Amino acid sequence: MTLLGIDVGGSGIKGALVDSETGEMLTERFRIPTPIPRTPEAMTDVIAEIVAHFDYKGKVGCGFPTIIKNGVCKATGNLDKSWLGVNVEEILEKKTGLDFTVINDADAAGYATMNYGIGKGEKGFVVMITIGTGLGSGAFLDGRLIPNFELGQIPYKKYSKIEKWAAGSAKDREGLSYKKWGKRFNTFLEYVELIVSPDLIVLGGGASKDFDSFKSQIKIDTKVIAAELQNHAGIIGAAVASQYKVKK
Repeated sequence: MTLLGIDVGGSGIKGALVDSETGEMLTERFRIPTPIPRTPEAMTDVIAEIVAHFDYKGKVGCGFPTIIKNGVCKATGNLDKSWLGVNVEEILEKKTGLDFTVINDADAAGYATMNYGIGKGEKGFVVMITIGTGLGSGAFLDGRLIPNFELGQIPYKKYSKIEKWAAGSAKDREGLSYKKWGKRFNTFLEYVELIVSPDLIVLGGGASKDFDSFKSQIKIDTKVIAAELQNHAGIIGAAVASQYKVKK
């Protein structure tokens, strides 16, 4: 089955058609910059534009960069505060006339990685970290999703959440080298290891493709690997979620 997956990020909103059986992307991804401010009206307009680009009429899966419970936005993350309490599925269905399944973006990336990527067949407790505007995290116990596992929201020193200091956006904003930023990211991973003691950490998102540039700074005991699907995982996982309703 061909399904449309949309990955909503802090800097860009991307979509592509995906084969739900193989997890392969059937088209090049289509990307539109995330509008500023990141309001419901502006962002739903962009998502509708992506749907129209593919002339698509079926079910749509959407990875969203904050806590989503039964389609409802439970925290704003890096989005406009007007998103809080909004039923994201309902407003997207109203906007496009299509059936939407909306899940946390890191959960979507993790779902793709655990079913089609390097995490396939991995047992135990696996944490997927997506590195981008924020630090998303998806958790899996023996392959089963534990939803909305937002480790990037941990407070750190003067920061309300550690992702403001250690996400990929902090590297870009402050012009940090991979060595300097890698030390920050390792600090975040130290907290992850201390709090949840995973068996494996998989890195996804845009920065994962440059893992070789900062892996020397990763000093934790837990095994850390880069996802093969990299920043396509969010699209693939979201698309497949629309078929299986992976959102509880």
